Amino acid sequence: MLKVGITGQTGFIGKHLYNTLGLYQEEFERIEFKKEYFSDDTQMDHFIATCDVIVHLAALNRHNDPQTIYNTNVDLVNKLTASLRRCYKKTQVIFSSSTQEERDNLYGKSKLTGRNALAAAVEENGGSFAGLIIPNVFGPFGNPYYNSVVATFCHQISHDEIPVIEIDGELKLIYVGELIDVILSVIRNKTTAASLEVPFTHKARVSEILALLQTYHKEYQLNGVIPALHNNFERNLFNTFRCYMDIPKYFPVKFKQHTDPRGAFVEVIRLNTGGQVSYSTTVPGITRGNHFHTRKIERFAVIKGEALIQLRRIGTDEVLDFYLSGNEPAYVDMPVWYTHNIRNIGTEELFTIFWINEFFDAADPDTYMEIV
Repeated sequence: MLKVGITGQTGFIGKHLYNTLGLYQEEFERIEFKKEYFSDDTQMDHFIATCDVIVHLAALNRHNDPQTIYNTNVDLVNKLTASLRRCYKKTQVIFSSSTQEERDNLYGKSKLTGRNALAAAVEENGGSFAGLIIPNVFGPFGNPYYNSVVATFCHQISHDEIPVIEIDGELKLIYVGELIDVILSVIRNKTTAASLEVPFTHKARVSEILALLQTYHKEYQLNGVIPALHNNFERNLFNTFRCYMDIPKYFPVKFKQHTDPRGAFVEVIRLNTGGQVSYSTTVPGITRGNHFHTRKIERFAVIKGEALIQLRRIGTDEVLDFYLSGNEPAYVDMPVWYTHNIRNIGTEELFTIFWINEFFDAADPDTYMEIV
C-alpha cells in the first residue's frame, strides 16, 4: 500500500485528489497534511519521512501583489526541498505546474522556478519526479473569484448575479476528475518526467462557457429540466454548475399536480438527455442508498408515503435533511460527490421514482458506498 501525502490538501484540486484516493483504500493510505507543517521543520520532516508519494499542490494563485505570489510559491517549494534533503528519502514527488509557465508573469515564473528546484532535490535523493504542466482546471467546489472563471460564473449565475466577460479568450480546459485520473496514473506507473504536459480535454471561448451555464440556469434551476448534454465536457460542466446552487434552499422541489374526478396526474421529469427511469417501494423504517456518484445525475421523486432524504458532501460533516410527502409530491436531485439516502419515516409503504442519466453498467457503476 502506497502512503500518499498532498500539500494543499484542502484546496480545490487537493480535496478532489484526497477524496478520490479514499475510494481505493486497499491501494493507497492517505497521510494527513496541514499547512502549518511549512512553518515547523519537525512536522514537515515527519510528513516527508512517512510518505511514499508526495503531490505538491500548495500554492498561491491570486493576490493583488504579483511579487507576493512569486515569493510565496517559491518559499513553499524551498521548505519542501529542504525537508526532502534532510530526510534523504527516495520519494516519488509530483509537482503541479501550469501552462502559464510560458507566459511573462510572476505566477508562471514561480511555477517554473519551483518545478526546477523540486526536480533537482528529488534527483539528489534518487527519487522519482514528475512535473505536470496543467491547463485550466474546472469542477465542483472551486472557489469563485479565485480558482477559475468557471467557478466564478457558476456562483454568479446560480445566485442570480450578472457575470461579466473581461476577455473572451479561448480556454484549454480539463475537468478536475480527469486531472485526478492523470495524477493517479502517474503514481501507479511511477512516471518520471521533468516536464509532463497534461493534455486539455476541451477548448471553448469564455462566451461559449457562459452561454452553456446560462442555459443550465434557465432550463434546470428555473424550470427543473435536465438539459441536453452532448458530450463529457457538457456533462461535467452541468455537474459543476449544480454544485454551486444553494441546495438547501432549492430542494425539495414540489411537483405540479393535475387533478380531476379520476385522480391526479404528475409530470415527474422533463429532460433533453437520455437515461433510465425506475421506481421502488420501501417498507416503513427501511433506508435505501448511502452511496455517492462522481459523474451521474440522479433524481429521487417521492409520490406516495413519507420520506427523509439526506445528503452529505464527501469530506464534510454537514448533513442536509429533506422531508418529502406523497401528499405534496416533490423531488430532490443528487449532486455529484454527495453521499445520499432515502428512508421511509411513515407508517405506510413508500413509493419513489428514480431517474438517472445513464444505464447501470456493472463494470463501471460510478457508485461508492458511504453512510450519510
